Amino acid sequence: MDEGVLLEFEGLNVNRGSRNVLCDIDFQLKKGEVVALVGDNGSGKTTFIESCTGIVPFKKGVLLFHTRDDSRTVIRNSEGRKSNLPTIGLTLQNDGICGEETVEERLLTSLHMQTREVSNLQITNLLSDWGLDHRKSDRNSQLSGGLRRRLSVLSGLSPAIISSEPIVILLDEPSEGLDENARKLLINWVRALASKNHGIIIASHDKELISCADRIIKIQENGTITESNGSALGDFAKLPEFSNDIEPISMMSLVRWSTKMEFRNPIDTVGRLTPALIALLLTYSLTNNTNFNTLSNDILAPLILLPGFITCIIAPALINRFNEAECGKWWHVMLGVKLRPISSFLGASILLPLPLTYLSWFVLVGDNSGNHSDEVMKWLWLPALSLIDVAIAASALHFLVADLHRSNAASGSLLLIVLVWPFLELSNSLSVIMSSGMSFSLEMGSPLISCIIASLSSSIIWLVVIFLPDA
Repeated sequence: MDEGVLLEFEGLNVNRGSRNVLCDIDFQLKKGEVVALVGDNGSGKTTFIESCTGIVPFKKGVLLFHTRDDSRTVIRNSEGRKSNLPTIGLTLQNDGICGEETVEERLLTSLHMQTREVSNLQITNLLSDWGLDHRKSDRNSQLSGGLRRRLSVLSGLSPAIISSEPIVILLDEPSEGLDENARKLLINWVRALASKNHGIIIASHDKELISCADRIIKIQENGTITESNGSALGDFAKLPEFSNDIEPISMMSLVRWSTKMEFRNPIDTVGRLTPALIALLLTYSLTNNTNFNTLSNDILAPLILLPGFITCIIAPALINRFNEAECGKWWHVMLGVKLRPISSFLGASILLPLPLTYLSWFVLVGDNSGNHSDEVMKWLWLPALSLIDVAIAASALHFLVADLHRSNAASGSLLLIVLVWPFLELSNSLSVIMSSGMSFSLEMGSPLISCIIASLSSSIIWLVVIFLPDA
């Protein structure tokens, strides 16, 4: 076993479509080493960086990270992703930053903070070094391209600042969009971090940045690599001092992030509520002059549940937030196999089905409630609550489609047809409650059994989607 190794490829082969981009690559990144990836546009530099994160499917080969005791952990092989990454620093080619975040929030998220706090002075010092302290409260969408790139680079480097153990830092074209002063600062920070035993891989065309590398990897047209020695030029920057240590990012980090983004700009709530209310108003206009004595509960029940069901099957706004500047790719790297299940819950319409069902009852039935069982108002929440399971399954289906290549061209909406069955079961449940009241009978067709069947079928759909192999 090689001591001092942080990351390793064994026999790596990666295809993009029918093209073999990386071919039979054996590679090690050692502690304190700066490696520059070079090659023509489209040669595979970004694919190499993304392969280091384990989010790219391998045709052959294995990605390993070495732990503190020098044991090796398989992160990914040709069968799929096996383990989540340890703490790393990452700067993507397209930044990976959501425009609704503030500068300070982006930096804190990149530091992977969970329960430990970083002082305002420490954050200010980091931002000040990169000329961003005066914009710390501004949203990232308000930054110029150059300042946004500075923030992306700082976010990729800063996890190493706060880590007492050597970690891997991956930088994809970090100098693009930076001015001369920022490029020099980047080089000096890279050399300073390497002196603290962190391993750094940089994909770049920038000759000045490449000159700071200890080793140069060139990706050939056939997907193989050649190696040469680098110049290791650059001064050592004085890095900010941190007494804290860093922990891997958790699912709660994504929960806090997505909740904050939605409160700041509630596009998900508005996007779901608007078509649901339109459907309710259209339904009301169609049934307004209807004789409720002749209107079957089998028809009225699905109309009452329809607005809540519509909120369940609309695509989550979280997908659009993930698509912005590869923000979702950054979260995918950090959370790995945990991303899909937590995203399905965060993207689901959990709050709207219950109040919309009661609103729909009052609008559509109103003064005619005397024609139905007295127990309806007492138990209306039961099928409405079961709609939440449908919402979570629908959200998982949307995220599954979003992960596909050319997801906009995929007929993803057709997958939602499978959710019609649980909706019909819930409609049957409400129809029985409206006609005969609530029953706790365990016979098929009883309200309780219909709700259980709807929830179980939705849960099975969710499980199938969530545990599909991470391609």
